[in-house]
Amino acid sequence: MYSAEENYLATILVEGEIVTEAQVEDAKGQRKGTESLAETLIRTGQAKEVDIARCCAVTYGMDFVELTHVTPAKEIVDMVKLEDARRYGMVPIGFDQNRLEIAIGDPFDTDTIDSLNHVLGYDVNASISSPEQINDAIGRWYDEAIGGADADTDLVVLSESSGGDSGGGDAGAAANDAPVIKLVGQILKESFNAGASDIHIEPLEKSVRVRYRIDGVLHEVANHPRNLLSSIIARIKIMTGAMSIAEKRLPQDARIQLRLGDKDLDLRVSTIPTNHGESVVMRVLDKTALNLGLVQLGFLSDDQATFEQLITLPDGILLVTGPTGSGKTTTLYACLNYINKPDRKIITVEDPVEYQMSGINQVMVKEDVGMTFAAALRSILRQAPNIIMIGEIRDLETASIAINASLTGHLVFSTLHTNDAPSAVARMADIGVKRFLIASAVRAIIAQRLIRKLCPECKTPGELNEREIKALGLDAAQMNDSTIMTPDGCVKCRATGYKGRAGIFEIFQIDDEVRHMVNENLSTPQLRRQAREIGMRTLREDGIRKVLNGMTSASEIIHVTMSDAS
Repeated sequence: MYSAEENYLATILVEGEIVTEAQVEDAKGQRKGTESLAETLIRTGQAKEVDIARCCAVTYGMDFVELTHVTPAKEIVDMVKLEDARRYGMVPIGFDQNRLEIAIGDPFDTDTIDSLNHVLGYDVNASISSPEQINDAIGRWYDEAIGGADADTDLVVLSESSGGDSGGGDAGAAANDAPVIKLVGQILKESFNAGASDIHIEPLEKSVRVRYRIDGVLHEVANHPRNLLSSIIARIKIMTGAMSIAEKRLPQDARIQLRLGDKDLDLRVSTIPTNHGESVVMRVLDKTALNLGLVQLGFLSDDQATFEQLITLPDGILLVTGPTGSGKTTTLYACLNYINKPDRKIITVEDPVEYQMSGINQVMVKEDVGMTFAAALRSILRQAPNIIMIGEIRDLETASIAINASLTGHLVFSTLHTNDAPSAVARMADIGVKRFLIASAVRAIIAQRLIRKLCPECKTPGELNEREIKALGLDAAQMNDSTIMTPDGCVKCRATGYKGRAGIFEIFQIDDEVRHMVNENLSTPQLRRQAREIGMRTLREDGIRKVLNGMTSASEIIHVTMSDAS
């Protein structure tokens, strides 16, 4: 069933002689999923988008603007942010006597039109144009803001297929149209310029939402017309060179390899069917992480010295723990980069191999052909490595091989999903590893989280309020000689006050007393107390040090370490 608005649109189009009643009824029968009436009419070729927009303009007593014939001055374009233009599906076209003239694609969205006065800070006079022309105008007028989207030569897709998947139908053909190629290129370029870690393209009931995750926080940057969804998804699939355009019922995973100017970029692409169509997430694999030093990870000098000592041990297991997205893999790669020398053979087992590192043998898990973590580990031990990195310890077999390797003269790095460092002992025991083996093999456990760093361009000196002092458990002595900074917001940080991320850490070193406690099956709280006694700082305590030296804000540490309040 169509909504009252769409039934009204049908009446308008019939009275305007754009379509006949028979064509409206035919469109209702050909509707796909949550497709709107206008989208069905356009897809089936019974009406053109521009004719629908013209008819709506006449009915609403609004002007229709042919945007292909309009080129507003740059200062007028600059009056509306790119993200607002995309979010509301509108563009500025003129300015007169404190009234901003805009063109909008959805005349039914009266709430948006009414709210634009407040959003844009001007009295707004709206005209109508077609969503396609508005999208094209955004691409043309905001090219400079996104790094020259017309200069397609600076974005080269290295993994792209020909797009000749015969099952793709209309979507496959549309994916190769210049406007769609340009739109997807704009999304990618803008995300890279913004420093996004992943890109989300999500189908909603009446639009396609684009969001970027920047410094761990999702930001909505655009809403595109719903009828562009299949073309955008098909274009992304073609760029992978491995996904099927025709397959829309099952999840798919692949990669896109790009070259933007002189930078090589890698995206991990995942699609999944939802109730409104296929949703895509593209994770940006930042190869600069390969060259990170321990300082860039966020270690302060004393923790850095401890960590350097641990990762150069001749044998044993070093575990990095934390939830998904806490930067564990980046830390492991930084470790390998630090110790990667010609006299050491390093082999990794990963699922998947995210970054290719020079001088390191990397093995990718392929469970469908029997190459599991355990199978790979059994084989690589015969390759006589000095150092082994296991992407994640997931089961007893993998854990047992890792422990045996560490007890026979290998240094093993791996990750676990636990909330803090001492909990890793209980997690290993839950997997089925005998406690005396844990005590013998594990040298240290590092728990970590990622925090947002204050933007260096706009952070300002400040003071902690009473609530923050109480929440962090600070006293006057701790605040002596501190450098408290607070977020402000500028163009460089997208007005958030934060730019970039770093880690906070707790380093739990396993000494003889801890080994005895592990053998005696003592509880996690008891292990945690002992860890504190021998010098382990908690995540929150490490975060407090980074508040006091001006790296981040108190509110960020309170939020990230909420479970570590003790």
